[in-house]
Amino acid sequence: MKGVKPAFVTMVVACLLICASLSYAHFGVIIPSDDIVAGSESKEISLSVKFVHPMEGVYMEMAKPKKFGVFCRGKSEDLTGSLVSAKAEGPCQGGSCTYWTATYTIKRPGDYIFFVEPEPYWEPAEDKYIVHYTKVWVNALGMEEGWDASLNLPIEIIPLTRPYGLWTGNVFQGLVLVNGKPAPNLEVEVEYMNGSGDDKVIPPADPYITQVIKTDSNGVFTYAMPKAGWWGFAALADAPWKLKHDGQEKDVEIGGVVWVRVVDMK
Repeated sequence: MKGVKPAFVTMVVACLLICASLSYAHFGVIIPSDDIVAGSESKEISLSVKFVHPMEGVYMEMAKPKKFGVFCRGKSEDLTGSLVSAKAEGPCQGGSCTYWTATYTIKRPGDYIFFVEPEPYWEPAEDKYIVHYTKVWVNALGMEEGWDASLNLPIEIIPLTRPYGLWTGNVFQGLVLVNGKPAPNLEVEVEYMNGSGDDKVIPPADPYITQVIKTDSNGVFTYAMPKAGWWGFAALADAPWKLKHDGQEKDVEIGGVVWVRVVDMK
């Protein structure tokens, strides 16, 4: 193809691979503009709240969350009213999808845990609803306190590794709780937010898109993150309740999702 730039060819190949993939994994997402706020920096951060396939960059339509908030030093603040809708679309998508944004001003030192409880998402391909309870951490002004706090969600990942200040290659370890109890032998999906580092990744085959690990007998999982950027961990379980769709009761997948940022050592 004379005259066609290599970058364009790479983009086309990536798009074809993405659209041909059958291995889409759903992830609730909260990404802050910064995960560590120093004293000399602006105290205002922006946050994006999405429902996506992170590696492929494909968006799903997201209704306004039931609840969006932040937990810091023992206190929870409801931020649902601050959410503003936005539109975006990924490669090969025929139209844009809704996601949500918010801004928040850091008020005092400590670890801020931002969290979201979405409306149930109907996934016809899996004939079930999906509800991902999602968290992300922002450390502020040098006080490392509270990053391992539980928010008492139906399913939740409690970090055993501090979830910020992570170098590429560091191990992230988490404890999965379902209804407050450790969940052994539970599947945890891991995906990279493609494009959140220096360059995009083109997976050579479908199994590279979503990494799959399981919790051990104590409900603990471990994963070493090989590339700089944002990584998502989704612990998945079947809810003990069902929801109706077109008059029929359907299964509900609940997910405890967390996001952590990894930085290259330079």
